[in-house]
Amino acid sequence: MNLTLDDGKLFYDLYAALLSFVNRKLEVSSETFSDSREYTSTPPEVRLAIRDALFDRRELIDEFVGENPAKLGADELEIVGTWKRVLPGTFYVFRYLKKHTVFLTSSGSPNRAYGVLALADPMEEVIGPYLPRLITTVLLPFRGKIIYDGLISGYNITFGGGVKRRLNEEYRQAKEMFGIITSLGDQAAPSPKKKPKKRPRKAKALVGGRSASAQAKAITEELTEMTDAFCRDFLNEEYADLCRKLAAALARKRPSPLLRGRLETWACGIVRTIGWVNYLDDPSQKPHLRLPFIDQAFGVAESTGQGKSKAIRTMFKIQNFDPRWTLPSKMDDNPRVWMLEVNGFIMDVRRAPREVQELAFEKGLIPYIPADRSEADEGA
Repeated sequence: MNLTLDDGKLFYDLYAALLSFVNRKLEVSSETFSDSREYTSTPPEVRLAIRDALFDRRELIDEFVGENPAKLGADELEIVGTWKRVLPGTFYVFRYLKKHTVFLTSSGSPNRAYGVLALADPMEEVIGPYLPRLITTVLLPFRGKIIYDGLISGYNITFGGGVKRRLNEEYRQAKEMFGIITSLGDQAAPSPKKKPKKRPRKAKALVGGRSASAQAKAITEELTEMTDAFCRDFLNEEYADLCRKLAAALARKRPSPLLRGRLETWACGIVRTIGWVNYLDDPSQKPHLRLPFIDQAFGVAESTGQGKSKAIRTMFKIQNFDPRWTLPSKMDDNPRVWMLEVNGFIMDVRRAPREVQELAFEKGLIPYIPADRSEADEGA
């Protein structure tokens, strides 16, 4: 469901006036606009920068209402004043309903479901037909309803059955505790409608840890779906293989750390770790990504992504240029792969006699004999 045409036009008029005021105050961009038509023609990245600056300094809303540079009426100023109660964040666009679209929070406990109205275009045209979809946006109150501010950053990640089942369960719990929230402000975090009855858990028989092992295996399958989708969209198959290997290593630990924490956080930490080893954030590398982009794609805070990656690296004693987690295509360029101690001296084993290389290969100290790899490449 959309806002009416009149309400949609009013929103853009008010939002353009407020962001124009913020841009003049903070000098975020040299791009200027004076009305909603010029605002919607301004590059999205400029609008995003000004929007983010505003909600870092929400007191500017009070300044705008007090100064009233756009000569708005009292009712219009009252609407703008409610925008101090915005809800910025990362959400799963979860379900299209007749009255609204359900946005499910991606972090926090318990999760909440918000019924959000579209602006000019139907939400399905903006987001696309396939759900769930992970996005970053700002939810705003507007005349007792919830809208989004017209600026959405989407992440092209496809979610598999495991993630969908988990989201269905979180949606069920959110509806049971809070209902679908349709207004912000005092109702943004309402008292639970009813407290779910705690059912006594039946003790499970653990034979040789099989139950925990099965649970870790199921989690690993979901993690692999998430990391595979990310690597398919933004990296390559080499990264996907190493992410699967690291997820499997986490599952094999006893007890597996995967049994605690959010899947998105583990997926983010895994990709971040493999990216860190292979200097993914170095612009000279191909593929190349800034590590905070990984956090955004999985809907976790940057500090959380950094912390999880650090925990994984500590757990497995992973270091820079770690040969165990180096992309196969980068093995030739990794000095730690080839520097070995021979007769008390550190040397590049690629320059050693072949019999030394063969011995190192047999002991698993090097991944292959360089000359054999070169010959294979030439033959291909």
